[in-house]
Amino acid sequence: VQLVESGGGLVQPGGSLRLSCAASGFTFRLYDMSWYRQAPGKERELVARISSAGGGTDYADSVKGRFTISRDNAKNTAYLQMNSLKPEDTAVYFCKAYRGTDYWGKGTLVTVSS
Repeated sequence: VQLVESGGGLVQPGGSLRLSCAASGFTFRLYDMSWYRQAPGKERELVARISSAGGGTDYADSVKGRFTISRDNAKNTAYLQMNSLKPEDTAVYFCKAYRGTDYWGKGTLVTVSS
């Protein structure tokens, strides 16, 4: 089982990034997917989640209207489109697959700074 996040980096406030989470080793289409983030000195928090078929999504209040979670079950990949980024969005972003058992990626760093 492997989840590999990519797409992080340094971006200026107001900018955009798209994170990807490539999955392998399990039946991706059966698992709900979510994105979490952990800022320095803070606890890990849920950012967004999407159901296995992609029909249901949910977002933290802090990212509603700015972030969009999606998935492509044919490519075994989940995405997080992040727009209008703010310095407080700076964190390591993790993806998680869950269906009774949780699988986690190792994270990708997003830094929002001028």
